[in-house]
Amino acid sequence: MSSTGAAPSGPGADLPEVCQGFLSFLEIEKGYSLATVRAYAADLAQFETFLSRRARSLAACEAIAREDATAFLAELHRLRQKKSSMARKLSSLRSFFRYLLKNQLLTINPLAGLRNPKQEQRQLRALNVDQAVAVMEAQAAPGVLGLRDLALAEVLYGSGLRVSEALSLTVDDVRTDRGFVRVRGKGGKERLAPLSQAAKERLVEYLGLRQELAAGSPGQALFLGVRGGPLTRREAQRIVARLAAGAGIGQSVHPHTLRHSFATHLLQAGADLRSVQEMLGHSRLSTTERYTHLDLRHIMEVYDRTHPRSERTGQRPGGKDSGESE
Repeated sequence: MSSTGAAPSGPGADLPEVCQGFLSFLEIEKGYSLATVRAYAADLAQFETFLSRRARSLAACEAIAREDATAFLAELHRLRQKKSSMARKLSSLRSFFRYLLKNQLLTINPLAGLRNPKQEQRQLRALNVDQAVAVMEAQAAPGVLGLRDLALAEVLYGSGLRVSEALSLTVDDVRTDRGFVRVRGKGGKERLAPLSQAAKERLVEYLGLRQELAAGSPGQALFLGVRGGPLTRREAQRIVARLAAGAGIGQSVHPHTLRHSFATHLLQAGADLRSVQEMLGHSRLSTTERYTHLDLRHIMEVYDRTHPRSERTGQRPGGKDSGESE
């Protein structure tokens, strides 16, 4: 495959042509979002700026050595970059050099064998079941806005969606009669995510009044803002934070907190890891295990047996604070 240049106004327009070809590959062939492509472009631009001080350039990748990469990591450390940020930048560079090797634009990978910085042990915080239920049942604004807020929270927690996935849902993606939603995940991959009984009820209520927000807007986005356009990520974060505050939760709660709580509560209740993996839309359990597809019937059975908001769950799992899960 040849490397074609990106549009001058697109991400990485000031980078060498080979970088623009890589960014076009991510956007067109891999289906990455514009925000993700911009993040890759920013990482490449930072590395290119660093290389320029060493009389190197990504335009002449064969001249780049392992020492350049290790010196770049040392520079990031000197700038007190977080180790997670350093690892992400290194991952961007690895993807770029793999692209060059695959397209025979490079013969030796200068990052071969280079390890990520050792990460800080960070405990992901999940709500316990009682806290999660309190958020779902918090006092919301009257009318369609309140129904939207509660429906959004139920989808984030009840189906374990990423906030970007929830906000990309359309009206046609929702099948309350079948008990699932069609989700477009990372890389354009689609999956079916179960809906809890509470989520189905909230969505039916919200859809009954959604047209009040959609007046004058031809779009089919499920969750709408006050002016009728698709709900933004920032607005979704504010909604979740507001519901959590109304529920008396004494910690910072974000949309991803609800997704993490979803996974934690299923695992605490005995769900198998592969079923949770499928529901979350993760392609791998680890770097060595291959993705395993499970049929929807099995997924629904596990969900109904273990999710606290499912209509067929016998009892709630314990209300202890959870540990880290994928």
